[in-house]
Amino acid sequence: MSAHRLATAASAYLQSASHQPIDWYPWSSEAFAAAKHEDRPVLLDIGAVWCHWCHVMDGESYEDPALAEFLNAHFVCIKVDRDERPDVDARYQRAVQALTRQGGWPLTAFLTPDGEVFYGGTYFPPEGKFGRPSFRTVLESVLAAWRERRDQVGAQAAAIRRLVEEDLDEARPGEVDATALDAAVAQMRAVFDSVHGGFGDQPKFPHPAAVALLLNRWADAPSDELRTMIARTLDGMASGGIHDQLGGGFHRYSVDAQWIVPHFEKMSYDNSELLRVYADAAAALGREEYRHVARGIVRWVREVLADPDGGYGASQDADVGLDDDGNYFTWTLDEARALLTDEELEVAAARFDIGTAGEMHHDPSRNVLYLAATLPAIALRSGRTEDEVRALLESAMAKLMAARERRTAPFVDRTPYTAWNAMMASALLHAAPVLDDPWAAEHALRSLERLRTTGHGAVPHTPDGAPGFLDDQVHAAAAALDAFEHTGEEHWLDWAVALAERVWEDHLDPDGGGLLDTPAGRGGEGLLPARAKPVQDSPTPAPNGVAALVAFRLAEHLDASDWRARGEALVRAFGGSAPALGLHAATYLLAVDRMLHPAAHAVITGAAGSAEAERMHRRALRTFLPRRSIRRVFTDQPHGAPLPAAVAGMLDSEPGDTPAAYLCIGTACRLPARDDAAWAATLGAPR
Repeated sequence: MSAHRLATAASAYLQSASHQPIDWYPWSSEAFAAAKHEDRPVLLDIGAVWCHWCHVMDGESYEDPALAEFLNAHFVCIKVDRDERPDVDARYQRAVQALTRQGGWPLTAFLTPDGEVFYGGTYFPPEGKFGRPSFRTVLESVLAAWRERRDQVGAQAAAIRRLVEEDLDEARPGEVDATALDAAVAQMRAVFDSVHGGFGDQPKFPHPAAVALLLNRWADAPSDELRTMIARTLDGMASGGIHDQLGGGFHRYSVDAQWIVPHFEKMSYDNSELLRVYADAAAALGREEYRHVARGIVRWVREVLADPDGGYGASQDADVGLDDDGNYFTWTLDEARALLTDEELEVAAARFDIGTAGEMHHDPSRNVLYLAATLPAIALRSGRTEDEVRALLESAMAKLMAARERRTAPFVDRTPYTAWNAMMASALLHAAPVLDDPWAAEHALRSLERLRTTGHGAVPHTPDGAPGFLDDQVHAAAAALDAFEHTGEEHWLDWAVALAERVWEDHLDPDGGGLLDTPAGRGGEGLLPARAKPVQDSPTPAPNGVAALVAFRLAEHLDASDWRARGEALVRAFGGSAPALGLHAATYLLAVDRMLHPAAHAVITGAAGSAEAERMHRRALRTFLPRRSIRRVFTDQPHGAPLPAAVAGMLDSEPGDTPAAYLCIGTACRLPARDDAAWAATLGAPR
């Protein structure tokens, strides 16, 4: 029975279903063999431990004894954790989207015993509502089709399989030039929300890679329009309820265009990429408030996700029960009044719009905290100085946070998925110098050391040895390069090379170009053999884009034309898709940007322990430079990795251990800087 099968699963999501009366199978050949033996259709439920509507459907339907009896009698039921099995999720999401034009979680798909989809949807209510049929009605209709119209079911399943196989391969070969970047910016401009920031209307998702691309374009050719798109987006998210104003970090997305009401789950991958872009924007635009936001993300990571020994959990749930919807994060006016003095309440209510009419549909008295008024406006309205308002607000926030910590906190999934751990370590290394946060860098390096010990060659998806995916390999390689740039220790560069070599060996499609999400030739049940070459960010950075960036960075660090050629070939494999990709393939477009425009090489030399060299190294790390490669060379130690040719030529004429710093944009180099003051002027000079 399911309790036996799921109770020992590594996945917290599967474990949470082990008490249900459904005879659940995990994804396995055993499940499909049972379906074939019993000639039953398969119910596939894909969800996640952080997913609110997954929990709702579990409670409403899968815990109903009568419905369970019907399912156990007529279906073989499979439950999948989309975080644990992104390969299963990617393929079956595409299949259901081909049928219904909708996707998301919970994903509810009905399969033949061969694993092919013939019907599906997302959330189905126990009784017909929201314009959706009841789940029991759906089950009975599916069963009738399976029994009475088997030929029609088979034909539909075969047609969907063909569509999925075509749709999953996103490679379309073509040459790429600067017009692809111009077209992407134009597309972003067309959907930019000039009032609230961000892209599109509602629901509204963060698109950190798109903002990163806009930052690069702005740095190359500054314009008020690009700066406005960047700042209004970052300001809108930072001010909204999607940003946890008390605890730091960001929720997954906003249901409204104003960024006010979020879905309250917090994902490691969202926060790592937002940390990176807020740190970059703080460095590029000089906005202290962006450092404040970035510090809040780091605080949430440190307090909630981080394992002291290294590694990061995957997510924090939104809720603590079926009737809950973000109650841990929201406040009624009475709750705030019970904690705060009258003066604190006046200021906090004005700042965060805490009133009797809240924003939550399930309980209209509950308020999402968002920045409704500036401190100067509150000071003017209340007759106080800004310093007085700030002090009252800080006191109120401390009391609210202390009270929130006494509430039952939403569940944290502590599974250290390799790709997301690498992304977080990379972001922390990127942000640490900008924030002057030693913990961020130290913990990131500790996490990568731990990650490096979990496998030989290719990294696994989880520490228990579950086979790794393309995402895992390329994000680990990118993080290893960040560790090399941060420390100057060449063993990180060696690891990045080893991982990247395995990527091209295991994942490359030699015929059609591009990298497959699973190793070439890996089979499996159902749609798993379908070849997926992802280039769209969905929502994590697309692995083909990350891989191309890794290849170009290796070419720069190793002065290696073969890595450059690999990166260019990967970009060209998707070049035919480039005009239509825009906002949703920003990571790939960052690789296009790196291919088309010169890299910025910052090389700092000096003996190990040289205070001046270390100051110049830290300054390079906290300076925004598009397409940068940073190298710390210890002149009193041997180094195997070659230097960029332009830097090597200058270095040959330099005195041995004298600290110096070099900046080259492509093959054009500035004069060497001998101290941190001169280096600051070099980095700040117009490029």
